[in-house]
Amino acid sequence: MNENNEELEQELEAENLEPEDLQEQEPEVLEPENLEAEDLEADKLKELEQELAAARADFYNYRQRVTKEKQEMRKRIQDDVVIALLPVLDNLDRALMTPEDDGSRNVLIGVRMVQQQFLMSLNELGVSVIKTEHEKFDHNLHEAAGTVEVEDEELDGVIMAEQLKGYKSGDKVLRAARVLVGKFVEE
Repeated sequence: MNENNEELEQELEAENLEPEDLQEQEPEVLEPENLEAEDLEADKLKELEQELAAARADFYNYRQRVTKEKQEMRKRIQDDVVIALLPVLDNLDRALMTPEDDGSRNVLIGVRMVQQQFLMSLNELGVSVIKTEHEKFDHNLHEAAGTVEVEDEELDGVIMAEQLKGYKSGDKVLRAARVLVGKFVEE
């Protein structure tokens, strides 16, 4: 017991309280008005915490939406730039179709290198050439410029020739390939 009294006295000294001060302090009695005020404050605090959580969630959703919209806008702009440059690539392809002679050989080699670099850059942007050779005609990827009569029934609806290359970015068609489609004709 003496140990407990000594510990209590040490604690009181640390707090600069005398044992008589302990007897003078009365326990706080909570009045009904105090309870109501505390309940109102607790309710208000809960309400403010809920509003804060909702505001945080709204802001998080806003940031996510803005980030997604920015990415979509960048992709649309990129696709628009690629579409604007496709005629340049078409002209490079046309230049490479010219017959090669001694004077034009070096020029055609340079044009071929530029074309390859252009295609690699498009590939890095996620743009690819739409396949046409021996493919079934797909109105989502190909534009039929005409038909070619074929005698083999298996070639009906198959692409026979490509007039203009088509390109896509991911699953989005930037420009449909212009093609000639085989049409089976019985003799």
